[in-house]
Amino acid sequence: MAVFYGLYTLVRDINGDKPVSVERALTNAHRIISLERHLNVFHEASVQQLFLHDRDLMRFWDGFYGTVHFLAAIGVLVYLFLRRPEIYRLWRNTLAATTGLALVGFYFFPLLPPRLLPASYHFDDTLRTIGGLWDFSSGAVDQVSNQFAAMPSLHTGWSLWCALALGACVRPRWARIALLAYPAATVFCIIITANHYFADAAGGVLTLALGFALAWMFTRWTDHRRQLRALRGTRLEDRLAGPPLGGS
Repeated sequence: MAVFYGLYTLVRDINGDKPVSVERALTNAHRIISLERHLNVFHEASVQQLFLHDRDLMRFWDGFYGTVHFLAAIGVLVYLFLRRPEIYRLWRNTLAATTGLALVGFYFFPLLPPRLLPASYHFDDTLRTIGGLWDFSSGAVDQVSNQFAAMPSLHTGWSLWCALALGACVRPRWARIALLAYPAATVFCIIITANHYFADAAGGVLTLALGFALAWMFTRWTDHRRQLRALRGTRLEDRLAGPPLGGS
């Protein structure tokens, strides 16, 4: 965790919203918007407008965005460590690889989120206009956050990671399907609060898929090395023990 936070801090200080110009982040936003318009999916503002009238609802989702993202991932990680150690390493490695890949995206593709776009795009920065448990303008949050870290959406990637990791722990099919409600709610949250584009959510899913593939290969490799060390240790013990009593 310390290593990844250090890398995040490095990205934030080199290619985050402080040193990177708004023009560069806006240029990347225009690229995302052009892609979504080509695919006819640039409807984030229309979706947000459907819910802006309910300030209590929006305040709830603003709080959800800033807290559940971290608490759920930590809770699942601790649960796997304590209750399902046989799959813990794979899913821990998946979370690490996914986060590492996301940091690469944040570095090379700083992106202005919808809520920071010019008023002509008709997005509302609900964290500022309605509020929640926190906001980016507060001193402590402003110092540790990178508002241009939108692509990929780690909220999406981490929430889907939670659902899949817990899905590996339950047998009923209905329970596995029910777990998908969390990433679905997360995508809903990041869209109506104007923190991400649909493309960011898709990027989060793709990043998780790549992270899982890398974690699976790395975990198999480390398991193989552990087995070899155990085998060598057994052979060494046999040699030190010498021949059995009565043997030649």
